[in-house]
Formats: sequence, C-alpha cells, structure tokens
Amino acid sequence: QVQLVESGGGSVEAGGSLRLSCVASGYTDCMGWFRQAPGKEREGVATFGSTVNTRYADSVKGRFTISKDTAKNTLYLQMNSLKPEDTAMYYCASADWYTCFSASWSNGGSYKYWGQGTQVTVSS
Repeated sequence: QVQLVESGGGSVEAGGSLRLSCVASGYTDCMGWFRQAPGKEREGVATFGSTVNTRYADSVKGRFTISKDTAKNTLYLQMNSLKPEDTAMYYCASADWYTCFSASWSNGGSYKYWGQGTQVTVSS
C-alpha cells in the first residue's frame, strides 16, 4: 500500500510559478501528476520513470518540470509561466514501473495509488 500526500498548491497570477510536492510512503516506481478542472476530464500532466525518462503533456512542455528526490521519496512538479488554463486540482499518482515507459503513461486508469489533490488557481 502506498500513500501519497500532495502540497504546494495555491493562487497565483498568470506568469507566476508554483512548485508542487508529493510525499510517498511506501515503495514507488512510476509516478506522475494529473490534473482535473471543473467540467473537464482528468489530464495526464507529466510522469517520472527515471531521470532520463520523463514525459509531458504538450500543453505544459517547456513550462513544467517533473523531478523526484529518491532519498526523500518525494515527487515534484515545478510549474513556471502559469496560465489561467492551468487552473485545476492537481493529483499525484503511482503506478507499476512499466507504465512510465508505455503509451498509457497519461491514462489515469494505469495508476494504482492516488493522493487527495492540491488546488492550483491561476488568475489572469
């Protein structure tokens, strides 16, 4: 059993930055960030399989960076140049190792464990 606890959300103006954190208790392999805005489907934002295996949704490429501190078992999402359309609840999730190397990395159904989420609000 893996427990995931997110933090770091908040309200910022467009162009601002936030860093989300996700502390995991238990062994984790593939980890990712998802988001869901009201009335919209859940979207895979980024995934971390290793330092040389990270993937991003096209909508965040060049603005968001995913990383992991293995010693702290903590996943991060550095979000820069935030836009109002980035407003959503952001969730951390964990999956089996192969998920990060597959085409289904952005499919939430491939992930076993989920955090409670942290809200990000970007104003224009």
